[in-house]
Amino acid sequence: MHDPAPSPGITAAPVIETDRLRLRPHHLDDLADCVAMWSDPDVIRYTLGSPSSPQRTWLRILAYRGHWAMLGYGYWAVEEKSSGRYIGELGFADFRRDIQPSIEGMPELGWALAPRAHGRGYATEALRAAVSWGDSHFGQRRTACIIHRDNRASFRVAEKLGYTILVNAAGDEAPNAILIRPPSMPTRQAPVQPQ
Repeated sequence: MHDPAPSPGITAAPVIETDRLRLRPHHLDDLADCVAMWSDPDVIRYTLGSPSSPQRTWLRILAYRGHWAMLGYGYWAVEEKSSGRYIGELGFADFRRDIQPSIEGMPELGWALAPRAHGRGYATEALRAAVSWGDSHFGQRRTACIIHRDNRASFRVAEKLGYTILVNAAGDEAPNAILIRPPSMPTRQAPVQPQ
């Protein structure tokens, strides 16, 4: 198996700021908020399917930090700048998924936000910043994301980022769709609403 080339010199998540959000490395004190998010029915419905234990969530945070150390990319904690509160996490990973078609060698974009952050445009805002970072660090590599077929909100966000469906799930045994984004694909800007 071929390891994708890491981004040289990057061993921890860089801090990225948007108008309303701060993408930053996970901290030890994020654990309680992460456990709460990964136990919330609105979050796990399209992701894990069952609540994440504190131990499983702790291992997830360690894996996020390890991605940065080993691959030069990974996940960020997302913080609301106005309150300083943790509201979710997102980023790129290599989960070594045994799926067909294979996404081996493609950084996989993923995201989850706490329900209190839903419906505010935070996912799109934060993901645009992450994808822009990826465009400047992944060269000519495509990226992928995997979305549960019933998660309409995530499909809308992925479309804004330039992802298109490669494979759409057909049955209960495979409820996810695989989406692909070409390298350095411009993200679609939201239409301007008249005042």
